[in-house]
Amino acid sequence: MKIAVDVFGGDNAPQAVVEGVVLALQKESGFFVLLCGDEEKIKAELQKYQYDAARVEIQHAPDVIGYDEPPTVAIKRKKDSSLVKALEALRDRRADAFVSGGSTGAVLAGATLIVRRLKGVKRPALAPLLPTRAGGHVLLIDCGANVDSKPSYLQQFAVMADAYMRDAIGVKTPRIGLINNGAEEEKGNELTKTAYKLLKATPVEFSGNCEARDILSGEFDAVVCDGFVGNVVLKYTEGLASVLLGMIKDELMADMRSKLGAALSKRAYARVKKKMDYTEYGGAPLLGIDGCVIKAHGSSNAKAFSAALLQAKRFYGSDVNGAIARAIDALPAIED
Repeated sequence: MKIAVDVFGGDNAPQAVVEGVVLALQKESGFFVLLCGDEEKIKAELQKYQYDAARVEIQHAPDVIGYDEPPTVAIKRKKDSSLVKALEALRDRRADAFVSGGSTGAVLAGATLIVRRLKGVKRPALAPLLPTRAGGHVLLIDCGANVDSKPSYLQQFAVMADAYMRDAIGVKTPRIGLINNGAEEEKGNELTKTAYKLLKATPVEFSGNCEARDILSGEFDAVVCDGFVGNVVLKYTEGLASVLLGMIKDELMADMRSKLGAALSKRAYARVKKKMDYTEYGGAPLLGIDGCVIKAHGSSNAKAFSAALLQAKRFYGSDVNGAIARAIDALPAIED
């Protein structure tokens, strides 16, 4: 398989992107990369590393889409940007997957306008994996692609999450929850109340409402919500993890007794930090697009980009999109 990479997408591009590509190539075989961006700058970065040149192809794309540009306008105007060229490679089947750490809005707009949605999908959704206390993962869908959603969108998010967790992650029977302000069926606003009824009738393992405090409990394998709620949950979780780790570190260094305890518990704290480190998980798949699209974190370092590429490889190899297409086709038509 071949992965198209937007080399100039992300805060640390192109250095971290190229290094991440090399790390992924060194770690696993069975895939090639198409690096899209300024050819001279890409070659200058590649010269720093030892890698299998036969697995690397470069497509010159001199323009870059910035974070401050209107996404749809930028996609239409900057035809020679690294992001557009990489998405066109996916659309034209010259690549099997796409990875970018660039503007989320531009990735969403470009994937929808250039690659297009799977047949029957009303809205694509971003779906990152979050670590749970039980040691596994929970898929958060949607985390920002659709600020305003309808009940039928949430139903489709549930079947997309079921397919991804089952086929890409290997969860035999994914437990799907609906993020709400209470566990009871009658709780919530009109969106969640109607979505609850739809999910009860959907052929997934629907486990009912999920309160915010239970998202990372391990009781659910995927949680469904509109993009506004999902983005708040994601950003709060990232911020809380950073604050808690900082507070723990400050207290452990507060006095000699604490420092001695910290030395004895160093391995345990390292394991906790690793579980909460987003660089271990790669990026968020954009589910519902007619191709494998992975949106890496904008501040991704080389390790995170490497993980995102290997995540794209698993996504493509598991035929998640085929499962999504079949599940969407089996759903009854709903007007809302």
